[in-house]
Amino acid sequence: MWGSSIIGYGAYRTTYASGREVHWMRTGFSPRKARHSLYLMGGYCDQETGARHAAALDRLGKHARGKSCLYVNKLADIHLAVLEEMIRADWEAMNRRYPT
Repeated sequence: MWGSSIIGYGAYRTTYASGREVHWMRTGFSPRKARHSLYLMGGYCDQETGARHAAALDRLGKHARGKSCLYVNKLADIHLAVLEEMIRADWEAMNRRYPT
């Protein structure tokens, strides 16, 4: 658990250009009442994966985006195979960028 409502998988540490150090999950989700939040850090941290995500989003279905978040009202609104593709690419990008 990351905080009180986020289910996260894996972890990584990085330091921003500002000097701020961060320990965060590699990917995760939060099943919130209004909409589900999916955290796809690889698309945020890796430019190539971000471009792949942008192409996949056209095929995903009804969603909204934040910087590293994907918001979905209902899983029935999206194509789960596309979401799986995005999560897999995201995980691979995080493993390349932040090897364990």
